[in-house]
Amino acid sequence: MSSVVALYEALTSAPDDRTRARLIADAFERREDRYPHLPELATQGHVRESELRLQKKIAQVQANLKIEIEQVRADLKLDIERLRGEVARIKIDLLKWLVPLMFAQVAAIAALVKFL
Repeated sequence: MSSVVALYEALTSAPDDRTRARLIADAFERREDRYPHLPELATQGHVRESELRLQKKIAQVQANLKIEIEQVRADLKLDIERLRGEVARIKIDLLKWLVPLMFAQVAAIAALVKFL
């Protein structure tokens, strides 16, 4: 016979309310002893609430990531433009040195040819 049926029979045969209350209290105590983890179980409501909170946090993280990505892209564009300017400046500086050196080299070769 199941414990629920036994509880029902004990309650119906109990002589007074005090005995019935004691039987009910004992039944709850046995349930708590048999299932000690029961208060820690998550219900569908708990799971749904956690899911909604996680979805909200995920949306916030996605929004923050989009903002950060745009900032990084803007910074990269500035860095690229700065580097392009620096490369152009270095190119001009190299040409300032190379052209006179090339003329000097041609003059040196011409002078050597004259001596031979």
